Amino acid sequence: MSNSLLTISQITREALRLFKNSNAFLQNIDRQYDSEFGKAGAKIGSQLRIRLPNDFTVRTGATASPQDTNEQSTTVTVGTQKGVDVQFSSAERALSLDDYSRRILAPAVNNLAGAIASDIIAGSEGIPNVTGKFDGTGALQTPDASTWLAAGAQLDMMSAPRANRKIILDPLTQARTVSSLAGLFNPAAALSKQYASGTMMNALGFDWMADQTVIKHTTGAYGTLATVSGGSQTGSTITTSALNGPLKKGDVISFAGVNSVNRVTKADNGVLAQFTVTADVAASATSIPIYPALTPGSVPFVTVTASPANSAAITVVTKASTVYRKNFAFLPEAATMVTADLELPRGVHEAHREQQDGVSMRMVTAYNVSTDQFITRLDVLYGYLWVRPEWACVVPDIL
Repeated sequence: MSNSLLTISQITREALRLFKNSNAFLQNIDRQYDSEFGKAGAKIGSQLRIRLPNDFTVRTGATASPQDTNEQSTTVTVGTQKGVDVQFSSAERALSLDDYSRRILAPAVNNLAGAIASDIIAGSEGIPNVTGKFDGTGALQTPDASTWLAAGAQLDMMSAPRANRKIILDPLTQARTVSSLAGLFNPAAALSKQYASGTMMNALGFDWMADQTVIKHTTGAYGTLATVSGGSQTGSTITTSALNGPLKKGDVISFAGVNSVNRVTKADNGVLAQFTVTADVAASATSIPIYPALTPGSVPFVTVTASPANSAAITVVTKASTVYRKNFAFLPEAATMVTADLELPRGVHEAHREQQDGVSMRMVTAYNVSTDQFITRLDVLYGYLWVRPEWACVVPDIL
């Protein structure tokens, strides 16, 4: 029996199914869909507000000490449109859905999902925590079990929930990790699955996955580092002496005498606080933009034990001019992807839109009579934001 022509709704649903399952990173971040856009079509550049968790200080004793609710929010712009365009004959539309999915949809959707994941994963440059394995000279080594456990401890200190923790690995790091941790796994069934698949499973408090979109970070050629210029500084920019060399966005720095605090107890963690450089900084610059903000004291959203002193030394976690694979442990809530409906145009052969599990996708087909070809475009309108970068921790690996 011959196949009926596939409908646009069938094809779009299949494309959305493939999209959700083709990229490990996209499967494991927070996804949201804004239905308000669907009422009058998507509005490019629209911003959505996302409320951040409140924070309070705790008193001791019977006397009440009321405090204001310092509610904070951030915005995500839903303004990036990515898509894949294909063309095929009317004969190809008569394929079974399985054949059509395998031959046409799967390669297109895989590349679309990878491009969107690559865009979002680039935001890992904003992660302010790094745990790495270093030799005696400070050179990076491939992480081992203690490194991954230290990443979990770092998330604990940032008050990240213990449930549903993930690790995203560069494929080569995964190969190295499977080999180095193989003898530690128990029970035997888990080790057997790992051996058979060549991939990491659930271990050390994390679900593990590999993704080819993990970035490679190159640290700045910063040379001899500057020092803090002026004591008692707070906020998201630190004034320094002139830098001898550049810092790169994503480099992670610390200040002498400035420790991190537990985000729940507000107690000193006993380790230097880490800050990510949020933009490239040129040689001879006299300020560094950082995240999180320097916020000392007995106040909500405190991040450090104290402000750096005047002339305090600045250190970078990794050596200058080093390239490393930027694997990271994270909570899904660390990053959010928001999709919105694109309008369904008129005057085309067919158009359809589907939403599922926080993703909206549109497919539009027009017919070219001169070539007997259907030209189809598959689009996703999205925005993303690393809402809680401190709920992620970079675990670098050498090239």
